[in-house]
Amino acid sequence: MDKFLHIPVHPLKTRARVLLSSVFGPYAQDDEYGSRKINPMELYQNQVTRVQGSFSLRMFHRTFGLSMIQANIDAPCTVLDFPSLDRFVEEIQDNTYDIIGIGAIAINTAKVEKMCELIRQFQPEATIVIGGHIANKEDLPEIVDADHIVKGEGISWFRTFLGQDATAPINHPPLYSGFGFRVVGHTLADNPGDTAAVLIPTVGCPMGCNFCATSSFFGGKGHFIHFYETGSELFDVMCALEKKLKVHSFFILDENFLFHRKRALSLLELMKKHNKTWGLSVFSSANVLLTYTMEQLIGLGIGWVWMGLEGRESKYRKLRRIDTKELVQELQANGIRVLGSSIIGMEEHTPENIEEAIDYAVSHDTVFHQFMLYTAVAGTPLYHQLKAEGNLFSESEFPIADAHGQFRFNFRHPHITGGQEERYILDAFNKDFETNGPSLARLIRVLLTGWQKYKDHPDPCIRNRFEWETRPLKTTYAGAVWAMKKWFNANTDVGRKIDILLADICHEFGWKTKILAPVIGTYIYHQIKKEEDRLARGWTYEPATFYETNNAARTSWKPDFKTTRSQVPEYQWVPPRDS
Repeated sequence: MDKFLHIPVHPLKTRARVLLSSVFGPYAQDDEYGSRKINPMELYQNQVTRVQGSFSLRMFHRTFGLSMIQANIDAPCTVLDFPSLDRFVEEIQDNTYDIIGIGAIAINTAKVEKMCELIRQFQPEATIVIGGHIANKEDLPEIVDADHIVKGEGISWFRTFLGQDATAPINHPPLYSGFGFRVVGHTLADNPGDTAAVLIPTVGCPMGCNFCATSSFFGGKGHFIHFYETGSELFDVMCALEKKLKVHSFFILDENFLFHRKRALSLLELMKKHNKTWGLSVFSSANVLLTYTMEQLIGLGIGWVWMGLEGRESKYRKLRRIDTKELVQELQANGIRVLGSSIIGMEEHTPENIEEAIDYAVSHDTVFHQFMLYTAVAGTPLYHQLKAEGNLFSESEFPIADAHGQFRFNFRHPHITGGQEERYILDAFNKDFETNGPSLARLIRVLLTGWQKYKDHPDPCIRNRFEWETRPLKTTYAGAVWAMKKWFNANTDVGRKIDILLADICHEFGWKTKILAPVIGTYIYHQIKKEEDRLARGWTYEPATFYETNNAARTSWKPDFKTTRSQVPEYQWVPPRDS
């Protein structure tokens, strides 16, 4: 309890009215507040499928931390996620709040500064609380007019601030993992059975890589915070989410979920005992993955894994003496889609060897591949090292809004200078796309491979999972492959791969699929053409605004329900697709 002694208690305690907001949009544009067109509010389009055009995976993810706090405080609390600036002003003009919290990352400093100014203007009596990764920015107290800047996990802080028990069990809110799923020019229907729930069992990562903002934010190397300690606790939460959201798959937002082996294997036993046909998408380091058998991974329902590859000469312990190409090949041969993550511009990278480093990353042929520039994020060991060496750029030299990992280094690199890194990261994305083809085609190939291997498995739970995961192969996915075959030149390596993939799908599922593929594919092909035209004209994608109140807020007061200027309906859950 000592760690909570320094936190003050608000005089109104749980009678305080709370507003929690993300920073305002729009996001995919260049503006005075630090938005950048190159840095949209889309994880995949931003960092993974960036150059894939109409084949890029487009979706948005909620600001989960705000919802987690809301679900675990007894005070009346409203969450305003992805508001416009006008909508944020309307909210603080028309409703009175005692506490206003803003969650953000450092690149959004100018937006947070503006929001604090507006709060002081319209609600001068409100207590302003700033949280999220922006809290690690050392000079933040001099920039924003806030009463409290919260570093690390925010649930216990808010509970203490409101006079609650900070150590009480965590209540997990029912949230979908994303919304607005769009690919090949088509926004998919919101069918509950096809969605994934987000699940947050632990925050922080004990690996403590020197560049990792998440690890450093929650205590650094060797540290993490469990919300759910045991497999039994986790299983109960998953059952509740399954029932509430009508889902059978979970996106587990935990930096290294499988690291906590006892909990994971206990969950596996409970899934077997209760015949749960669940699909899990997880983050895991390579060294941890190798401590599990393939039988255990498949039994747990692991169908998607985000794994750091970093680089061939990586100094990180999690990759030491591991053949990551062999590991990726084994995972994908068992139907597990891999999102590999590589860093451009590590200390050993030079203009002479960078192309070799990119080729090595691309050679993994992962379903998805994230490329990020080596970036010194405030609070990380890398940041402190470069600052001590005098190699960090000042913000007058390099604005914080541009330090998002897709543009330039925010430090003086020992070998790469003059903005060369901007070309290198685009080269990496382009080479991956040109060599391995659209991620959508790669995903479909791995799903087909998994189905062929496990469709006759003796465990009915495993058979059933592969059956529902691969059901679209017979229809919509076959049509998408037909459209991709028509789009790509048949004489290229990518075109030939797609041609073979279509033949394999039709051979596996028979004449009905062979007939449906061109029928569905013709529609998808025309959607691809329309999407490419939209993108060429500069079309961008923005998230809807969410406005949500907890039970305490609904019983004690009633805020106005409004719409944004674009008339996007609020209090809106838009389920994503799993894949």
